[in-house]
Amino acid sequence: MWQVRPNTDRPFVAGPRGALLSAPILYKNTVLTNPMKTAGLRPALQPSRLLDQVRERIRYCHYSLRTEQAYVYWIRFFIRFSGVRHPRTMGVQEVEAFLTHLASERRVSPATHRQALSALLFLYRQVLDVQLPWMQEIGRPQARQRLPVVLSREEVARLLPQVEASHQLIARLLYGSGLRLMECLRLRVKDLDFDRRVIVVRDGKSGKDRVVMLPDALHDSLRAQLAAARAVWAQDHASQCAGVQLPYALNCKFPRAGESWSWFWLWPAAALSTDPRSGVERRHHVYEDGVGRALARAVKRAGLTKKVTAHTLRHSFATHVLESGVDIRRVQELLGHSDVSTTMIYTHVLKGAAAGVPSPLDSLGPSIGPLHCSEPDSNPLSDSLCIPWIHRLATAAPVAVYR
Repeated sequence: MWQVRPNTDRPFVAGPRGALLSAPILYKNTVLTNPMKTAGLRPALQPSRLLDQVRERIRYCHYSLRTEQAYVYWIRFFIRFSGVRHPRTMGVQEVEAFLTHLASERRVSPATHRQALSALLFLYRQVLDVQLPWMQEIGRPQARQRLPVVLSREEVARLLPQVEASHQLIARLLYGSGLRLMECLRLRVKDLDFDRRVIVVRDGKSGKDRVVMLPDALHDSLRAQLAAARAVWAQDHASQCAGVQLPYALNCKFPRAGESWSWFWLWPAAALSTDPRSGVERRHHVYEDGVGRALARAVKRAGLTKKVTAHTLRHSFATHVLESGVDIRRVQELLGHSDVSTTMIYTHVLKGAAAGVPSPLDSLGPSIGPLHCSEPDSNPLSDSLCIPWIHRLATAAPVAVYR
């Protein structure tokens, strides 16, 4: 890691942490430099193909698999959009043309726009090792503040019983503990602590760990789920199936840890699958898209009109906990937010916020009289539309359509 370069100012060399080297004659007129701390110097990339180099650099930086898939997608899209040219031969004009195409033609959201720009900046800075002034001049679209979709307690009570039995416990745990979907699906057997009534979330968003509550109402259901998971584990153990995936190089330090019961998934998948990085066929956890589809079907059966996803249950958890009087700092810890300003977004959807302020129209009372509706004019989209006319239109005989 250390390199020697000439030094005409100092006859002796300062080693790591400021200690003098013990052989001044051998290293006279030299100083040691660490290339990893020098701007622009990184380990040489082994693959010859560009996208393989991108994958190698992303894994070197310990980015998640989702980030790797997203960056590779945008870099491939950029290369094809530019006529299958190598990015070294392109510059600011091609990058701006690609980003303009995303914003004007594909009409992507600001978040998607920033993700595509981040992928291109990663390509030039980290992979191609190019530092050009135009990289700092490309503007990032400003983030828009969006209020989260929150269900009321009554809506949650209507939704959860409608979720299919195979995913109902997952949905209840998402709402009861405020977990993200992937945090819930990646739970291991050892992460449940029934004695302390807590769940330990390992390697959550940004690689952080935290502790959340284990709802008392789910104790018996979770123990039954553990029994079902143990039957799957016993079947895999009997068939000498490869152990579950372990984080980082833990399988090198503990080769048989992946086959142990404590590391097994709480929600094992029904069938084996192939690891996208190692190529090993092993048991993975439940697929996240299946939970989303189950929730979508439950929303229709419950008759809800809101856009509900798995993350909506987490939003509802945070809002209802704040409404019950829990301190916002405590809610921040339960949600795993780095900054309390992220948690404060839920204060805008509390019952005591806009919903608790009376409207001035209500203070006028019956003095303004009833609402009068007039017949619409020839324009069907006129502002004079009213409820009685819409009712007559809805009850009229259907008009035949001629082709």
